[in-house]
Amino acid sequence: MTAMTSTDESTTGLRPATRAVVAGREGREPGQQVGSPLVLTSTYAADGPVNYARNGNPTWSAFEEALGSLEGGRALVFGSGMAAVAAALSLVPIGGVVVAPHSAYNGTLATLKEREKRGELTVRTVELTDTAATVDALAGADLVWLESPTNPLLEVADLEALVEAARAAGVLSVVDNTFATPLAQRPLELGSDLVVHSVTKYLSGHSDVILGACVVREDGDQIFTALSGHRSLYGAIAGPLETWLALRGIRTLHLRLERASANAAVLATRLADHPSVVTVRYPGVGAMVAFDVGATVEDAEAVCAAVQVISHSTSLGGVETQIERRRRWPNEPDVVPDNLLRLSVGIEDVEDLWTDLQRALDSLG
Repeated sequence: MTAMTSTDESTTGLRPATRAVVAGREGREPGQQVGSPLVLTSTYAADGPVNYARNGNPTWSAFEEALGSLEGGRALVFGSGMAAVAAALSLVPIGGVVVAPHSAYNGTLATLKEREKRGELTVRTVELTDTAATVDALAGADLVWLESPTNPLLEVADLEALVEAARAAGVLSVVDNTFATPLAQRPLELGSDLVVHSVTKYLSGHSDVILGACVVREDGDQIFTALSGHRSLYGAIAGPLETWLALRGIRTLHLRLERASANAAVLATRLADHPSVVTVRYPGVGAMVAFDVGATVEDAEAVCAAVQVISHSTSLGGVETQIERRRRWPNEPDVVPDNLLRLSVGIEDVEDLWTDLQRALDSLG
């Protein structure tokens, strides 16, 4: 069940924006297409590099080479972000211990809670911004799950210190890098064992695919083999069309993130000055902003209902700006305020976005 590889050009020495454009492309032979091909097949002729499409696809390989180049490791694409999360957590032995943030992506926390309820593992919950307490919690653990910035509170952890401590303690470290993207931070270079992405978000960037990925260190052969086997055995595979669309999204990641991040910085500053905004949570990098508005759930929901340019929807990382009150979801952690709004800033004109937000906030009176 050998995975396919394409004849990617060397990206050694290239800057991230260039790697995003060229990594995963096929060779430069005369007549060769410039873009990576979309391969739609379930079956291959015998005795080739792949024996069945559940084990490999050239479109997967192109995407994996591109993402692996950006993160500095070896990537595996999965059918969804949650499929990638489940694969990463499959590395925890039965009866193992996982150190996890008190606030993180609710799908990850819900999975950990369910597995703990079934007696498969034990979860130690920590405040990631308390580095010393998190390091203390690593004793006897099998895996530490890290996010920075966290979802949706946008807390920033000292990833370098935590990853170093995990390595010293023999604890597997996993970083969900969905919010930051490899353009803002590369956890594998800090020593992390594994990076997880919801590719649905910034990497694909157009709110039109469901996809996930894991990226393993170059020297992480055992982890790579385990994740690849999990993907094939449990059928957590990606559709070639979705993968091809996500690869096309990666080609413009640097441009989209640059514009969205600039917009986010402007909006965060203006939100902080609005009388209806209680707290602004903005890590100073990336395109995510969270803010506590008004005093009640009704105030927060009223802002979401009043916006017209901004989309009231439950995702992030697309070209469009999206807003949502996160506690409307029953499995969102209790530490998230009822009136917190998560704002995924897109690439629209920032003045139109502010006019829309300001009008919605002013309606609170």
